[in-house]
Amino acid sequence: MTVGWLDCSSGVSGDMLLGALSDLGALDVDSLTATLGVAGRVGAERTTRGALAATAVIVQPDDAQPHRTLSDVLAVIDAALLPAAVADRARAVFRRLAAAEARVHGTDPDDIEFHEVGALDAIVDVVGACLGLHSLGIDRLVVSPIALGSGQAQTMHGVIPVPGPAVLELLRSSTLTSYGGPVAHELATPTGVAVLAEWAGGSGPMPPMQVRAVGVGAGGRDLPDQPNVVRLVVGDDVDGPSDNWQLIEANVDDQDPRLWPIVIERLLKAGAVDAWVTPILMKKGRPAHTVTAMCAATRAAEVQQVMFAETSTIGVRILDVGKHALDREWIDIDVDGEPIRVKVARWQGEVVNVSPEFDDVVRAATALGRPVKAVLAAASAVAHGRR
Repeated sequence: MTVGWLDCSSGVSGDMLLGALSDLGALDVDSLTATLGVAGRVGAERTTRGALAATAVIVQPDDAQPHRTLSDVLAVIDAALLPAAVADRARAVFRRLAAAEARVHGTDPDDIEFHEVGALDAIVDVVGACLGLHSLGIDRLVVSPIALGSGQAQTMHGVIPVPGPAVLELLRSSTLTSYGGPVAHELATPTGVAVLAEWAGGSGPMPPMQVRAVGVGAGGRDLPDQPNVVRLVVGDDVDGPSDNWQLIEANVDDQDPRLWPIVIERLLKAGAVDAWVTPILMKKGRPAHTVTAMCAATRAAEVQQVMFAETSTIGVRILDVGKHALDREWIDIDVDGEPIRVKVARWQGEVVNVSPEFDDVVRAATALGRPVKAVLAAASAVAHGRR
């Protein structure tokens, strides 16, 4: 598993996340406006915050940006040239933002005019962050407790207290942890917190990992006593021995089946390496489902929390199981100029499975105007030739 850890001891914002992802080489910020089909420029530059070198990302709209409703923002995302998984994540982030703003202002999410978070820079921040995290292939993202700052901030709504109401609402509806201070400035923005609420599987210290890369993203101001940066650490999970695994499962007969995709997604975010739902027949002939999640024993508490919170079950079963995974790596290929990532699995050094990333295949097929099955076959052939 690839694990990521975000150090948010100086807060988090959308541009800080973009800076960290750009620093890692996971995101080409120069192409973001073209990807979104909007006018403007995005650039990255090397800078320092305190004693640390970092990457700052700057968004320059060509024109004054309108206030946008949720439907306006979703229309921009729908029209963008994005992998389906990235577009889904970006839409989910903005729905979180709309729900938080609506609760704060006592209105309906569809009636919210985003002001700051509807401007081009916030759309770039959200989509860019989702695109970069997706490209890293992170299986599990952990976030340190988020520093929120204190004092007051000037917004389109006037002066508001820090932490901002929308930030607190986003935190309330997530599993993230946070704290006030340590400086009298706004450190965490709604955009940054919404991205983490959607992507993170939990909060805590840096988990056990073999570190592979570190990206440092710069905030907009220098702080007097600490570097104003977000650090994204990416590595290979070493969370316990390979035979210390558990299956956590429950039988559910009274849940709306439309909820199951969300349940599976949130189980995976909480640390499950796999999750699935199986149709069953219970006593008295009642149709039902068994929901099952597989996780390292060290992640069991977080996975159970999601199962209780997101399903109607009042009890779970826990089974100790063995697990063995093939060694895996990612390679990059292209089909007629379109890049596609491929997962390569090895057994004792020999390649036994080659699997193109399906979202990349769909994006490439759309760009080339070809059937998805044809591009999938071509990508498989190219990948097998690289074995």
